[in-house]
Amino acid sequence: MSPARIARGHNPLRAPDDLRLPRIAGPCAVVLFGVTGDLARKKLLPAIYDLAGRGLLPAGFSLVGFGRRPWSDEDFTEYVREAVEGHARTPFSEEVWQELADGLRFVSGAFDDDEAFDTLTATLAEVEESRGTGGNHAFYLSIPPNAFPVVCRQLQRSGLAGDGRDASEADGPWRRVVIEKPFGHDLASARELNDIVEGVFPPDAIFRIDHYLGKETVQNILALRFANQMFEPLWNANHVDHVQITMAEDIGIGGRAGYYDGIGAARDVIQNHLLQLLALTAMEEPLSFGAEHLRAEKQKVLEATRLAGPVAKATARGVYGPGWQGGEPVPGYAEEEGVSASSTTETYAALALAVDTRRWAGVPFYLRTGKRLAKRVTEVAVVFKPAPHHPFGADATEELGANAVVIRIQPDEGVTIRFGAKVPGAAFEVRDVSMDFGYGRSFMQSSPEAYERLILDVLLGDPPLFPRHEEVESSWRILDPVTAAWQRSGTKPERYAAGGWGPSSADELLARDGRSWRLP
Repeated sequence: MSPARIARGHNPLRAPDDLRLPRIAGPCAVVLFGVTGDLARKKLLPAIYDLAGRGLLPAGFSLVGFGRRPWSDEDFTEYVREAVEGHARTPFSEEVWQELADGLRFVSGAFDDDEAFDTLTATLAEVEESRGTGGNHAFYLSIPPNAFPVVCRQLQRSGLAGDGRDASEADGPWRRVVIEKPFGHDLASARELNDIVEGVFPPDAIFRIDHYLGKETVQNILALRFANQMFEPLWNANHVDHVQITMAEDIGIGGRAGYYDGIGAARDVIQNHLLQLLALTAMEEPLSFGAEHLRAEKQKVLEATRLAGPVAKATARGVYGPGWQGGEPVPGYAEEEGVSASSTTETYAALALAVDTRRWAGVPFYLRTGKRLAKRVTEVAVVFKPAPHHPFGADATEELGANAVVIRIQPDEGVTIRFGAKVPGAAFEVRDVSMDFGYGRSFMQSSPEAYERLILDVLLGDPPLFPRHEEVESSWRILDPVTAAWQRSGTKPERYAAGGWGPSSADELLARDGRSWRLP
């Protein structure tokens, strides 16, 4: 490596010339707001430990928890250990734990407590001195959106937000902020939220977390399309009949009624996860997989996406009733604790969308999500048009379905290709068969959790997997007319039985065009 690159701050461990090598974060500290919440306990803290166990965090890495509980550093350390032992992906190592535990600190206080943020400032100065964090800080806001304004103002007042720039290590300490979804509840609130955060941090220092984009199988959409000649020539309206994007859950809302009631399935899942999957599936090849180029192509798709008809004909919504799941009786949504009897919140939503580009003109994209469905599955299914002519006779192909490429996001991550093959025997009969690729079988190792990848990318300042506010606003522009029309209708969502595949109106959504949902 040239002396000039070293002088400019090029770190071969953080930005290796060989992209197959792991990237290691430089000196830094993470401040975790909302550290006592379920997300932090079950996902964030275990992910940080797993990164440490894989050797991807610097030796002096520090984690500062901020919360109301009157904890000492020792109390916080015990809490983190319990979370790690209960939920980490990698085996527990006392050596790894001790190195991580040395950098744990806790600051007690409320979000509007000036003194608490002054203590936080002093704590970060202490870990900079004792742990060598270099003044590089990432502020992870795992808190409700209505708390963002006060926390951002406090970070600005105390000087912790820095000077309004996200500097590289060659230029000086960096400051970054991480925001968990939801990014507002409609277009107006998303813009208001963005104005608040961008009033304190520059756009390049804001990382909006959509954990689905950190999943290996989501990133594999890009590899499947752009690293293989066999798929991309067929990935267009000349050959594709339609696309189905599904996120099905077999659980109910659990104890989330306070958040979920009034939000619903469309805002909770379609606006972010499913529209991002649509963008990755439909986008053109970017010039590179750098943040600017990748985001530009996703944004073009979202700008070209619209509802494929009037709301009454291009959408479906439902709410789960009581039923049986896993051999156990389960309550309906209206019987869940904390749900209002007059609630019109949907637990199932389906949309038919059109992407007005040359590549996808005339190809409908069907998106669906729901709770208390038959099984837990997230997948993207690209369904191809039938062959224009079969020389075998109608009897030979009566059990032949459509060719499809199915990308399984979760569980059993992988890709299935469905095509027709001759049944062995004297007669000529063609049926569907599948070729299946599974991550676990092919690579013999478990995939990192999405939060591992995303937290590391924040610390590296690598933003391709994080949507910018333009993408967020475009997604709300697509969804807002739907939710507004549902609200104006004054009707309740159609009831569907727990353990099934949703309301009959969702089947009608495809049946109008002679199609049907695939059964994962």
